[in-house]
Amino acid sequence: MLDHEREHPSRWAAISSIASKIGCTAQTLNEWVKKAEVDAGKRAGVPTEMAERMRALEREVRELRQTNEILCKASAYFAQAELDRPLRK
Repeated sequence: MLDHEREHPSRWAAISSIASKIGCTAQTLNEWVKKAEVDAGKRAGVPTEMAERMRALEREVRELRQTNEILCKASAYFAQAELDRPLRK
């Protein structure tokens, strides 16, 4: 897309022309171009690889918090059961 940008009066004209040729909307192609620019360091933003890593880490944190909550509840349950148990003599 960027190679053909000079052949059109504007960037949007280039995107619209190419989008119709490849069978997608101009808005979709524009988003792809912007993402490619971010990944190449030509535009500010979070690169795809880093965004995927952040999502994976957020998912892992969520799972660890759930596991921790389950373990805390199990620990409290067993501690209470130990307190309720009659003492051996």
